[in-house]
Amino acid sequence: MITLDKQFDDLPKKVEYCTNCVVSNQRPKIQFNDQGVCGACQWAWEKDHVIDWDQREQQLADLLDRYRSKDGTPDVVVPGSGGKDSAFVAHQLKHRYGMHPLCVTFAPFDWTDIGFKNLRDFVSSGFENIICQPDGQIHRKIARIAFELKGDPFEPFGYGQKAWAFHIAHRFGIKLIMYGENGELEYSGHEKYKNKPMDGPEEWDAAYFKGTGVDALIDAGLQRGLFTPEETKQETVRWYKPPPAEEIVDSGIEMHWYSFYQRWTPQENYYYACTHTGFRPNPCGRSESTYTKYASIDDLLDGMHFYLAFLKFGLGRATRDAMQDIRRGHITRDEGVRLVRRYDDEFPERDFRFFLDYTGVTEELFWEVADRYRELSNVWEKSNGEWKLTSVVS
Repeated sequence: MITLDKQFDDLPKKVEYCTNCVVSNQRPKIQFNDQGVCGACQWAWEKDHVIDWDQREQQLADLLDRYRSKDGTPDVVVPGSGGKDSAFVAHQLKHRYGMHPLCVTFAPFDWTDIGFKNLRDFVSSGFENIICQPDGQIHRKIARIAFELKGDPFEPFGYGQKAWAFHIAHRFGIKLIMYGENGELEYSGHEKYKNKPMDGPEEWDAAYFKGTGVDALIDAGLQRGLFTPEETKQETVRWYKPPPAEEIVDSGIEMHWYSFYQRWTPQENYYYACTHTGFRPNPCGRSESTYTKYASIDDLLDGMHFYLAFLKFGLGRATRDAMQDIRRGHITRDEGVRLVRRYDDEFPERDFRFFLDYTGVTEELFWEVADRYRELSNVWEKSNGEWKLTSVVS
């Protein structure tokens, strides 16, 4: 078994870059039109020229009117870390629309200092928050097997981030969950979500989890002797999966994206969160592998998550930030190209030792797995014992 990441099956062999931004067709599920413009750039244009945001805001108001409590009890679950995006959503729901959000956090592998401070300051600004910290041994083992078999130790966080909100909504009898942005639309431009304000757990494996859920990882870990049969039956395992589908249906729980109803601009969310919830950027300056300092700064594994995407698809953290900034007119494509070429391949040295210690992976095994994924990719080749990118944005 080389990988459980099923995204490689659908990637085009010929590498092409969007003519408007810096993303390539190696980003899973992204689509290009006949002019070579990616779906996310097309969507950015539609947001400015096609979507009737007044109409969508009215849809949001109507939705919230159906669920708003009359006695101040929680009426909407807002998942988040206290970062800029979730802070923006929670504050808007409470202070603009009179909702009573119950915020929930699926804990990172370990908080950065600024990440934990931002979460505390968010709560101090007037919000209730419930944190899930799953069994640490189970969490480490899922991260380890996810690194080896999916090329991303971040998977258990992704599972919990989606499922925990449903568990809390179900337990507290709350009917509405409001996430921030629909990443599949905002960052890859998947057309199926343009006029769709919500999805359900039945779509998660294909849309968010590289085609494979947590059960396959645990089974693989069991076969390899990483998990014991007793561990796979522990209560904590359920937090990585949503409640049974029939329970969600019977409970009437709906999950919506705030970005469907309000124009989504991460940089504006940053300014908003700074003003209203005390959010602060990375005090160390820019994050490794990119030029920004305010996005994905909560978790000590953030940098490794983005770097491994660079090894698999040739698209790193600077690409992720630059493509968003280009679409929103914050920088030009030429500026984005220069930023990507300067920062995308930067190794996240600062927290590399934490990653190794957390997962129990040796440095030798890390590079062995990294090479395995570069072999699977369409953007790397080995020449004279050294790996080189075969395609770089220009």
